[in-house]
Amino acid sequence: MSATNTENTTSSLDGLKWGVTILLLAAIVVGNYIYGESLHVVARVAVLLLLAALAVLSAAMTEKGKTFVGFAKDSRLEVRKVVWPTRQETVQTTLIILAVSTIVGLVLWGLDGVFVRVVEFITTAI
Repeated sequence: MSATNTENTTSSLDGLKWGVTILLLAAIVVGNYIYGESLHVVARVAVLLLLAALAVLSAAMTEKGKTFVGFAKDSRLEVRKVVWPTRQETVQTTLIILAVSTIVGLVLWGLDGVFVRVVEFITTAI
């Protein structure tokens, strides 16, 4: 019975947090529209960034936000484990891809030329 009450409280608070997030994002859009010309650019950007940071913070405090933050941290750890290719490997792979693409392009160009002449021969013979 206690778990149900906690879950309902969390869900209602999550709804409130999402509401605050949506209001902050709406304030960004409306504020930028209303004060787009009258406010100095630096001040406007500072206020918009502050509101955006508050919206992200509000969203991060929800259950789905916490799940996303955990996923982002795990993803960052996984990216650190990746063995990235060296510059030489990257250059060699790029050159191989360019060579193969050129060869395939030339083959397709040749086949197109042959097919055009075959179709031209068939249509003019009829």
